[in-house]
Amino acid sequence: MNLLDILIAAPLLGFLITLMLPKGNAGLVKLFTLIFSIGVFAASLLLIGPVLERPAVMTWVTDAPWIGTPAIRYHVGMDGVSLWLVLLSTLLTPISILLSWKYIDHRVKEFFAFLLLLEFGLIGVFVAVDLFLFYVFWEVCLVPMYFLIGIWGHDRRIYAAVKFFLYTMVGSVLMLAAILYIYSKAGTFDYPALLLMMESGKFTMTHLEETLLFLAFFLAFAIKVPLFPLHTWLPDAHVEAPTAGSVMLAAVMLKMGTYGLLRFCLPMFPNASKENANWIVVLAITGIIFGALVALVQPNMKKLVAYSSVSHLGFVVLGLFSGNQWGLDGAVYVMLAHGISTGALFMLVGFLYERQHSLEIKDYGGVATPAPWLSTVFLVTTLASIGMPMLNNFVGEFLVLQGASQINIWWAVFAATGVILSACYMLWMYQRTFFGETPDSVKHHMHDLGAREWACIVPLLVLMVWMGIAAQSFLPSIGASNKTIIDRTALQTKSTTTHAEVSNHGR
Repeated sequence: MNLLDILIAAPLLGFLITLMLPKGNAGLVKLFTLIFSIGVFAASLLLIGPVLERPAVMTWVTDAPWIGTPAIRYHVGMDGVSLWLVLLSTLLTPISILLSWKYIDHRVKEFFAFLLLLEFGLIGVFVAVDLFLFYVFWEVCLVPMYFLIGIWGHDRRIYAAVKFFLYTMVGSVLMLAAILYIYSKAGTFDYPALLLMMESGKFTMTHLEETLLFLAFFLAFAIKVPLFPLHTWLPDAHVEAPTAGSVMLAAVMLKMGTYGLLRFCLPMFPNASKENANWIVVLAITGIIFGALVALVQPNMKKLVAYSSVSHLGFVVLGLFSGNQWGLDGAVYVMLAHGISTGALFMLVGFLYERQHSLEIKDYGGVATPAPWLSTVFLVTTLASIGMPMLNNFVGEFLVLQGASQINIWWAVFAATGVILSACYMLWMYQRTFFGETPDSVKHHMHDLGAREWACIVPLLVLMVWMGIAAQSFLPSIGASNKTIIDRTALQTKSTTTHAEVSNHGR
């Protein structure tokens, strides 16, 4: 057992311990989960050094039998991409716990326990390299988020939770069917073993098989992204979720879909990925523009930020299916930057809601007068979200547009309109909320940031600036990992072509 195994098991252990704590002692529950999650984050920092030494290969690997028949293995490891996504998960869990310190006042034990269970599932998704193990962790994430929305959400929480569950389950069932079909052909769920079998020709797929398997995986991941037009569950889930649920959903859970596309779809189905890239890119660009235009007319702050996620994650899919180093590096960087900036936006909207008990923009105005620090922090986060240079989103979006322009300049041109529109809807929301005349209700209820709120937002502000001015802290490891995927995809394509030529020659 290595440090990664301990890190995976720790949140599950914390979940079980939390359930055994006295139900009436809410203070103890909150304190335990906060200290425990901070400990998990501190432990996760120890993973960085060995991964950065060899980011192109799997580090912290454990490969052991789990179930004999069928042959399912406990096979986990980290590379230069999964490292940062794990750190994002472990960072935002204690922040989400601190966010909910005052807001959650019923069924407290269950709420904080579910946050730890969600962390367990998220870490597992980003480190699993056995297909069946990946699917197990994928489904584990669904359960706590369903309850976080359905129990502690707002008025339409049941509708939003069921819609979220059904959408995700449809994709998950298709992915499971594809995984089982691959096992029936290859005799293993082990991802590295499958790739080796594909490269050597021991496991081959017909054109139809590869296309259908690709589409099954793609649909599961596209729903989770969510890619237009499969996005309709997201605004409802965000609006009805508690603040911590919105933060974890936007910042980390949506990245499960984009990570799946990068980790599994591109290397396993290189020909299908290339053949279907054009229409997928059209959907991505449509999502970028559609999400921005719909965000522009939203009267509800959470819904506006939710549609901005649809737009921003369209950039990720565009970068991934550009298929080059610029595009993939930019896609991963946008994944991380979106996690920080949009997580912070949902957090700040939650701060406003706790004071005013409204998400409607019309119920605000002049907030900058009674809460100048809150307005300053909100402005920095807004500028980060719209891709202001020197802040985090700019780097990723620039790389994605550069990668897209290498393939088709018009992809970059149309996608760039999303950057312009994001400035329109974000700055307009900021103007209506923080400037102008201050209504009496805002004057009476609006106070500036407190110590707990500063503790939540400062780490994200630091990361927004750090990722904007010191991108080389992250890009070399991301680039090395992505280069491995690009090289493997090219090799797989060449290998498939060679085997097809040999087969045709034999006939």
